[in-house]
Amino acid sequence: MSERLDAVIVGGGHNGLVAAAYLARTGLSVRVLERRARVGGAVATTEFHPGFRNSLAAYTVSLLDPGVIRDLDLAGHGLRIVHRKAANFLPEPDGPGLLMADDPAERRAEIARLSPRDADAVGAYGAAIERAADLLRALARRAPPPGIGTPADAVAAVSLAAQAMRLSRAERQTLIDLFTKSAGDMLRLWFDSDLVQAAFGFDAVVGSYQSPFDPGTGYVLLHHCFGEVNGRRGAWGHAIGGMGAIADALAAAARAAGAAIETDAEVARVLVEDGRAVGVELADGRAVRAARILANVDPQRLYLGMVEADALPETFRRRIEGYAMGSASLRMNVALSRLPRFAGRPAADDAALYTAGILCAPSLAYMDRAYVTARAGGFSEQPIVELVIPSTLDDSLAPPGTHVASLFCQHFAPDLPEGRSWDDLREAAADRVIDTVEAVAPGFRDSIIARQILTPLDLERDLGLTKGDIFHGRLTFDQLWTGRPVPGYAQYRGPVAGLYLCGSGAHPGGGVTGLPGHNAAQAVLADRRRGH
Repeated sequence: MSERLDAVIVGGGHNGLVAAAYLARTGLSVRVLERRARVGGAVATTEFHPGFRNSLAAYTVSLLDPGVIRDLDLAGHGLRIVHRKAANFLPEPDGPGLLMADDPAERRAEIARLSPRDADAVGAYGAAIERAADLLRALARRAPPPGIGTPADAVAAVSLAAQAMRLSRAERQTLIDLFTKSAGDMLRLWFDSDLVQAAFGFDAVVGSYQSPFDPGTGYVLLHHCFGEVNGRRGAWGHAIGGMGAIADALAAAARAAGAAIETDAEVARVLVEDGRAVGVELADGRAVRAARILANVDPQRLYLGMVEADALPETFRRRIEGYAMGSASLRMNVALSRLPRFAGRPAADDAALYTAGILCAPSLAYMDRAYVTARAGGFSEQPIVELVIPSTLDDSLAPPGTHVASLFCQHFAPDLPEGRSWDDLREAAADRVIDTVEAVAPGFRDSIIARQILTPLDLERDLGLTKGDIFHGRLTFDQLWTGRPVPGYAQYRGPVAGLYLCGSGAHPGGGVTGLPGHNAAQAVLADRRRGH
């Protein structure tokens, strides 16, 4: 008789590893099946040029849940995260730009140079966002209600209303703004300076193929604000060794708990018998049977690619077909012979500046134009670029005297017009990114030793991200909380019994949080207790 496991995890990305560790800790027999030669998915470190290593796709840390870090003892398994010394720097070609320092007094003084009114407002803005983020933190670590008019929905609504009522009137207004206004309209209420608006507005377009003036972008901004680093809320940091250090620590935690991890093991389909998932079939023809299947892939990849159509209700399948995918992101890694020099800032040897996220997007209007031109031509004439130089915090990534940089870029359409392919436009798109940085850091192009380019098509082929979507589905209102991935199926369970969604296509959505994996594991354990 063939072996029958308690649980199989499809995909060894960070959420799959989290789920595996939590399940194995309870004594269940668990196996992770990963298509690639290494675990981590988008959370990986790669040597992209001899001697130069960097994070492959995900590139910075904040949203990784502190409860997951603590429960799985990731520090004990080798994970070390350090703070950036500044949040962001926005360079200008003919001015000093704006450095959003870590220290509140320094940040306020820098902003006062641009606008005394903005300097007076920044503290209140930060406090209001933090209070709203508290509400999101409370929601993120537990399953949403069903969203189909059950008593549980009513209880959840009352609980949410009670939490909101604990906010001040001004904080409630900010919360309403975040969920009803565009990020651009909201930020223009708070701040006058283009650079200050852009510094906060960048979070609204990260992984979101939208203008900052589109409704719904206020929530995307908030989604990037509920994290913390080493107990400091809202901070961003770097995992020593790159993002792959997170995957390595999670894999070690899962193995220590008793989970088995198999790489080079591509799952082709989920086996369904009598309406219940009973195992998976691998691309090599092997079958692995299990009582429960947890899929760490996006909803379309799972339900349209791995589950037979006749196993799904037609209405559900149509909903999944209409699930919005595509974050319009392009990722680059570059090896540098030296640090960039910024034209308008003589004090470019500032150590804090080089640890910041360097944002080449000086205004909300610039971000809007980037979106409009991408919609028209496939990618932005002047893209939004965040440049992060992790080797300023981690000397293990590059040879002495040299550096590596991550460039995270918007907007690059997942589907190009006129049938064009990213295979033909990869280098042209990368050149446009380099031109954008060169405009504020002359000589940047000449400092590049090597570069690695991941277009939306590469992200799909190499990492399994459908349409290159880094969030496994857009963070729009209809695809959040009780609607993620579709209404009625927001509690990690789909219409096939025994089949669970544990990736970022489930609540609370994208980012390196580990929470979809954590929450899905809790759903499995709850079903086992109930005998389902």
